[in-house]
Amino acid sequence: MKLHELRPAKGSTHKEKRIGRGEGSGYGGTSTKGNKGGQSRAGYKSKMAHEGGQMPIQRRVPKRGFKNPNKITYKVFNVGQFDHYAEVYGLTDFTFDSLYQIGAVAKTDKVKVLGTGELKGKFSFKVHAISEKAKSIIEAAGGTIEILN
Repeated sequence: MKLHELRPAKGSTHKEKRIGRGEGSGYGGTSTKGNKGGQSRAGYKSKMAHEGGQMPIQRRVPKRGFKNPNKITYKVFNVGQFDHYAEVYGLTDFTFDSLYQIGAVAKTDKVKVLGTGELKGKFSFKVHAISEKAKSIIEAAGGTIEILN
């Protein structure tokens, strides 16, 4: 047997069904989709929210309240957590990049420090926001704070 003599096994292959190629193909006319109705039309599968005439769920569910497009959400850390990060990861400078590298924040997050807990070490912080209590705790421990834009 040679490479040019290789053939698929008998019955393992079949001709592709070529729909919509005229009456002579046997699959012309309605192109195997039946007569009329939404499923016979072009673009049927792209109508994701169509529920067959029933009111779609996004229109049935009531819309309440106001979604502020300018709202800033922060990834919040308490002062007491930073001693743990210092022990486990050996950090003394808590910048956005250092928190990102240890997996504590995502690239799109903004960091805010709150004042729950106590601080044992002297650390420097570069964060987006900080509470007054956290600021006083860090400065009392001898740390530095820089607010990012």
